[in-house]
Amino acid sequence: MTTGVAPEGATAHPGARGLLLAAHPAPALAVTVMMGLLAVAQGLEASRTLLLVAAVLAGQLSIGWSNDLVDASRDRQAGRRDKPLATGEGSVRLTRLACAGAVVACVALSAPLGTAAGLVHLVCVAWGWAYNLGLKATVWSWVPYAASFGALTAVVTLTDGVAPPWWWPVGAGLLGVGAHLLNVLPDLDDDAATGVRGLPHRLGPARIAPVAAGVLLTASLVVLLGAEPPIVVSAVATLVVVCLAVVVVRGSGRRPFLAAMAIALGDAALLVVAR
Repeated sequence: MTTGVAPEGATAHPGARGLLLAAHPAPALAVTVMMGLLAVAQGLEASRTLLLVAAVLAGQLSIGWSNDLVDASRDRQAGRRDKPLATGEGSVRLTRLACAGAVVACVALSAPLGTAAGLVHLVCVAWGWAYNLGLKATVWSWVPYAASFGALTAVVTLTDGVAPPWWWPVGAGLLGVGAHLLNVLPDLDDDAATGVRGLPHRLGPARIAPVAAGVLLTASLVVLLGAEPPIVVSAVATLVVVCLAVVVVRGSGRRPFLAAMAIALGDAALLVVAR
């Protein structure tokens, strides 16, 4: 059980910075922006788009904070210096309160999207929590990413009262799997030391990046086939995706994951251009 007591050498008054870092701001922002772009592509009214974006952001914040809360003891054991709850830079109590508030906000903001859209969004968030609460350590660790990323696209169209085109959930689901594979790449040693063995860990460091690159390239191909943009746009998009895929395979540290997020945002932007 975590206590929130700062270890020796850590700040005695953890605050906003620690809370922000514990929310996993980069992936949360990437998913939120992608959903905003999809809402624009769908042609939702500005008020509905803002409501959708706010609901998604609340859900992503709850997933990020719950992840660090669940992993706080494991992160301390692994000596993770990038985790504010493990170093004492973040307050466990404050993070719990923020996480609870994000859950309440997520439910409250999802309801006005409509019954179908609201329920699907809450299921997406539940998949994220399921990953945090145990699926991340199993061979099925990729399922929450595939299911939640894919189903999030349906939230956009269901808010407008229609089902998504087939290539939205397929492309987004593949992007989610690719992001998952690369997200854990820098943490393989720490995860192994604490008993986490998801799909990426079973693939091993030598195979993660090539498999992820193949998944991301397939996702982009699905989007290009579905969106059917002008040939010039397709050529430029293909070149950019291939270059980013090279970064995925050959990059180090967080670069592969950031490149994966760039591919995801590029695919979402392509939907707007194709519109």
